[in-house]
Amino acid sequence: MTRRWLALPVLLLSSLPIGAQWLDLPTPGIPRTADGKPNLAAPLPRMANGKPDLSGLWYPNGNLYSGNLIQDPKDEAIFRPEAEATYLKRVADYSRESPHSRCLPEGPHQIFGTGGPDHSLYRIMQSPGMIAIMFEGGGFRQVFMDGRALPKDPSPTWNGYSIGHWDGDTLVVETNGFNDISWLDEAGHPHSEDLRITERFQRVDFGHMKFEITFDDPKVLVKPLTRAIDVNYAADTEMLEYICNEGERDFVHYQSQTKATINVNPEILAKYVGTYQSRDGNKMTFTLNGGRLYMGSFPMSAISETVFESADSNVEFFSGPDGKVTHLIDRAVEGDERLDRK
Repeated sequence: MTRRWLALPVLLLSSLPIGAQWLDLPTPGIPRTADGKPNLAAPLPRMANGKPDLSGLWYPNGNLYSGNLIQDPKDEAIFRPEAEATYLKRVADYSRESPHSRCLPEGPHQIFGTGGPDHSLYRIMQSPGMIAIMFEGGGFRQVFMDGRALPKDPSPTWNGYSIGHWDGDTLVVETNGFNDISWLDEAGHPHSEDLRITERFQRVDFGHMKFEITFDDPKVLVKPLTRAIDVNYAADTEMLEYICNEGERDFVHYQSQTKATINVNPEILAKYVGTYQSRDGNKMTFTLNGGRLYMGSFPMSAISETVFESADSNVEFFSGPDGKVTHLIDRAVEGDERLDRK
């Protein structure tokens, strides 16, 4: 559903979407077309040493992996059984212990956008010896470009220790030294302190950048996991102050504190598999994998044989006189919505 950009319960935080931020604040010094609009197709800028200049304000195009690195439930097999068990336990507990819900740093996945599109901006500041990345959702990273090696036994931190080098026009960043308190994504996939990340930033023109990230953690992953997204330059806007108000709780946390989950026969779950659509075009697709019902890539917990919850949704399925499922009701903070089975 288009209104559901988070995969997890998060605090009700104050921030505005990109489209609402400082619309009348032109970015000085950027190329523009004849009508005064930002020319995002202009050639990429370069530093005095000839390397691409990545400086500027950026945002992920679509936030595909912000909530969950796994978009197909079948790909969960890349996680070792112990790690998968930890993930499912966090899902069943509605991710109450997520770092985000406790106002702690985001950790490895922050580059995909923190908490959905409302505060996904980040600023890159580049010099020959260091590149700094500031996140609108809080926190920063330092990428050392002076030729040093990664520390062999770093003190674990939320954002790790990063070094970088150039591979042609592509910036390659290697990071280790993560603590294992942070989560690999907002969905709750875990990682160990052995996690090592390799990122590749390739600015293709003034307003567009290719980004690729590989997670390598033999204790958690069967093999390295790579994800790639497009990143866009955020022109004529600016980052807003971000405040995390620890102690607030979202609708799902309040609603689910006293509810117990149950096991439902897979034959019953199979009846709910399919796509449901509302009158205004919102869609929800349910699949069955490993005896568990999924909404998109997110596992659902059964409250009853007809009511299911994930971290940010509560749905109830309804059947006709013939026993066939006809529709569902999606119960959310902003109101109930009916989606008919397609």
